[in-house]
Amino acid sequence: MSANIKPRTTRKIKVGTLTLGGDSPIAVQSMTATRTQDLKATARQIEILEKAGADIIRIAVDSKEDVEALKILRQGSKAIFSVDLQENYRLAPIVAPYVNKIRYNPGHLWHLDKDKTIREKVEFIVNAAREHDLAIRIGVNCGSVDPDYKARYPDDSIEAMVRSAVDHCAMMDELGFENYCVSLKDSDSSKVIEGNRRFAELRPDVPLHLGVTEAGMPPEGIIKTRIAFEQLIPAGIGDTIRVSLTVPDDDKGQEIDVGRSILDDIDNGRFRSVPENFLEGLNIIACPSCSRVENGKFVELAQDVRRMTEYAEKYKITIAVMGCRVNGPGETDDADLGLWCGPAHVNLKKKTETVGAFGYDEILGKLKEELDKLIEDRYGAKEPSIP
Repeated sequence: MSANIKPRTTRKIKVGTLTLGGDSPIAVQSMTATRTQDLKATARQIEILEKAGADIIRIAVDSKEDVEALKILRQGSKAIFSVDLQENYRLAPIVAPYVNKIRYNPGHLWHLDKDKTIREKVEFIVNAAREHDLAIRIGVNCGSVDPDYKARYPDDSIEAMVRSAVDHCAMMDELGFENYCVSLKDSDSSKVIEGNRRFAELRPDVPLHLGVTEAGMPPEGIIKTRIAFEQLIPAGIGDTIRVSLTVPDDDKGQEIDVGRSILDDIDNGRFRSVPENFLEGLNIIACPSCSRVENGKFVELAQDVRRMTEYAEKYKITIAVMGCRVNGPGETDDADLGLWCGPAHVNLKKKTETVGAFGYDEILGKLKEELDKLIEDRYGAKEPSIP
């Protein structure tokens, strides 16, 4: 190990047979990108990730039907499974027998059972995890921070994430549950770095899961992720990692390969230089796809968006391409132009303003119209039409 890497001070937690935290090796994980109820496709994803060497495989559930599918998938795999509860915390007890870790998003707990407190809902999850000897990940996401924290910190989105995570850790501690870790994710590498640094100063004992969410397509998505990891891991911050890339389903193992490559470079003191003007121009954010995606054309659309917008690379504009209704609306709010994809239509936004819903066959043209208007309004420039 490079002498420049500080030792980690986090406590150790157990995820099945895997140990995270302290001096344990940094674990590399990924997530299935297919509909959980599509057993053949999801089993194939699990196989791809296992062959790539994933330490943990995360699967999303949002209904009892998803849980039934997970039960069957569990029978066909000995992999360490983490489950993403999405917006339905009530599924915790019925999904617990088939997984090793539960991930919940503090920003999604307010949706259901509004007569109950957030603490009551957290306790419900903790009880399920405790009964089945599971780990928990408190997963705070930039685009879905609890509205209460956004209101408290209107001018500091990083602090809103950090305080949400810290307060949920306090709930875990009060409930006597120690087998938990935290993640604080954003699509902006600098916010990931700053958020995790702030959290680590406040709670140096809590293991951290690192990742740049919606990093996008290779190579840009890899570079964004590497920037964050190269700043945090040498500082002793980070116990498990996820590389989130927008790639076809059969290439999902690339997330594991890239993660291990970055860790190997850091471990051996090989740090990659980043061009001084990287991300000063066009920045395309794209989610890595998961079982929530309602139309498989999403990944192809993201690639088409990148090709179509090449003519605008010199302009500092952010375009977000999101694959579902769960995170799509919130996580496109900060983008200059945002697309979140439904089953038959793509919703086009300018910041928080909705432009309209368009078919997959017409959205590129509509996006180009809005992009050209934005370039002209912001930079006084007219781009030639693309044949």
